Amino acid sequence: MNDLNAIHQPVLLEECVGLIAPALRNPGSVVVDCTLGLAGHACAVLAAAPQAHLIGIDRDAEALALATERIRDAGFADRFTPVHAAFDQFGDVLAERGIAHVQAAFMDLGLSSLQIDETDRGFSYAHDSPLDMRMDTGQSLTARAVLASYDVERLTWIFRTYGEERFARPIARAIVRSREEEPLVSSGQLDRLVDGVVPRAHRAPGNPAKRVFQALRIEVNGELDNLALHLAGGGRLVVESYHSLEDKTVKSFMNQGLHADVPVGLPVIPDEDQPFFEPLTRGAIKADPRELAINPRAASVRLRAVALSRPIPPRFIKRFTQAAQADDTYRAGIGR
Repeated sequence: MNDLNAIHQPVLLEECVGLIAPALRNPGSVVVDCTLGLAGHACAVLAAAPQAHLIGIDRDAEALALATERIRDAGFADRFTPVHAAFDQFGDVLAERGIAHVQAAFMDLGLSSLQIDETDRGFSYAHDSPLDMRMDTGQSLTARAVLASYDVERLTWIFRTYGEERFARPIARAIVRSREEEPLVSSGQLDRLVDGVVPRAHRAPGNPAKRVFQALRIEVNGELDNLALHLAGGGRLVVESYHSLEDKTVKSFMNQGLHADVPVGLPVIPDEDQPFFEPLTRGAIKADPRELAINPRAASVRLRAVALSRPIPPRFIKRFTQAAQADDTYRAGIGR
């Protein structure tokens, strides 16, 4: 694990740096890497923007320690602040440091190489391991707790919404039946359960449990809630996502800021309804064949970026906070 370059290849590195660095030309510029991971993107941004200070947030303490060591070895320690937190705590992280706004923010919504390659947290169905799936091992909610405590309706909603799973309800029912006889504690158990539920004639390519694991990962870590709340930040916003639901959420959020929030055909658009984002990418940037050849994990990446042109209207933020608060209330009852 000492050679981080060997286990972690940042996805669309040049494209991300090209989008972030122009906002960091002035002395005292601040960029926040909201999902620091193993600091591949962070090191490149610090190298390209010598005037900038980078705040690196990660909810995974192990990854944060390795990233801090990597940045120190690269000679950027004096322009780097590591923070152990989830990225929905973005506002609190800045307030604690007396920072009113930042010039750029970056989010990589996929699992880091560390989380994929290590086999003891149950992120992947490729290894039989405990059903944990916590990016922050200090939190209480685990995938095992979700499967042991959530009812059929909630499990169905999670698998359908976060995993776009066609057989969400039969899988949820099978989980509830199964746990009455034996608790689901390992990724292998869950993999076999889903394999027994999804009809072979209706399976998409790949492992039939893929969407269920994806949905559990999002539920345990609150990724979509965090995304919606965090995007209220200012400056340049650069986001990499790795599955269709995350990309749809990013696209939907950005589109609402790129277009006037008024009925079609309104002759005069009030100032408060004018667009508040400017596009920095044309649609989503994808990995080209050259990158795919050296980094197969880039196959599903979608990179989108916008620049904040004016403050986001409060009513727009409210739409996302209400949904996130509802999910947090539900999780609180489970022990998160």
